[in-house]
Amino acid sequence: MPETRPYIPWETIGAFMKDAFVAYGVPAEDAEICADVLMESDRRGIESHGCNRFKPIYLDRIKNGTLLPVTEIEILKETPTTLVMDAHDGMGMVASHKMMQRLIEKAKQYGMAGGAIRNSTHYGIAGYWTNMASKEGLIGISGTNARPSIAPTFGVENMLGTNPLTFSLPTDEEFPFCIDCATSIMQRGKVEYYARQGKDTPPGTVISQDGETLTDSSQILEMLSAGTASFEPLGGKGDELAGYKGYGYATVVEILSAALAGGSYMKGLSGKDADGNKQMYHLGHFFFVVDPVAFMGLDTFRKIAGDICRQLRASKKMPGYDRIYTAGEKEYEAWLDRRDKGVPVGESVQRDLIAIRDEKNLPYHFDFE
Repeated sequence: MPETRPYIPWETIGAFMKDAFVAYGVPAEDAEICADVLMESDRRGIESHGCNRFKPIYLDRIKNGTLLPVTEIEILKETPTTLVMDAHDGMGMVASHKMMQRLIEKAKQYGMAGGAIRNSTHYGIAGYWTNMASKEGLIGISGTNARPSIAPTFGVENMLGTNPLTFSLPTDEEFPFCIDCATSIMQRGKVEYYARQGKDTPPGTVISQDGETLTDSSQILEMLSAGTASFEPLGGKGDELAGYKGYGYATVVEILSAALAGGSYMKGLSGKDADGNKQMYHLGHFFFVVDPVAFMGLDTFRKIAGDICRQLRASKKMPGYDRIYTAGEKEYEAWLDRRDKGVPVGESVQRDLIAIRDEKNLPYHFDFE
């Protein structure tokens, strides 16, 4: 369908988000990183994690005290190839940026490097961090735990986060192979997006504690927060569609995100204390970087990775379909489409941007007004 929402130029939305972060107490250098992470999501067409979440996930949490605007990073342990940080409940995007910079340096020197962060907060799209590696000709791997949202197979209690497991692999094409997705069928950000658009969540993705399918997006968000609804893991309910696979991978991400850094996990990430009062989220993230030069060389890796992707796209198509995609391709095409246009914003995001501007008296006027 043709886009009917108004666009905001990239330069404008980037400057606005940076200035708004600064107005909420985020240092200017850190604010620039945070704004770029959000814009990268919108550049790639992943609207569930872009400026849709600017106010509710970041600014509102700074206001209510569950996210600290100044990120005090503590190095807990470091070796030539590993790094463990404590973000002390600051900006997860800032801590992750510093982590990836260090790991890229280590991997280029030693061939591989890995790191973990504890006591962190939402770090945006995981693909931003893995793509930092692929842009340097390296393999990037990352994952993060999150608020409890997924029920284990045969269960109805939300125990695990939507826990993305993300890989970026350099290729000889214009874009890397980048698989960046949750280990649940649906993630909370997508439901938030549906709720903003007044749309139902597709059936078969969220269940109540009675095991019944839920579709009302606003109701789902309320029930997820109350702990009375859960996402199904990738694959779906039970064994027949292999939901245990998504459940298993979500658990892998939970363990690596928490255990490598000695951090919190599952119910400890709910953002609420025993009395239901808001508290810090204490999220954990993990990162691995691999240099193909330490194996058979970057050119060999890029060529074979590209050949595999091209052969997959050239394979026989299902009746009624004329194209096969590989991971990262749709996001690259979204960027080509939006590069000269900017980010499209719906009415709810427009209201958020105006409210932020007016609250902080920022000198901006948007064309949609």
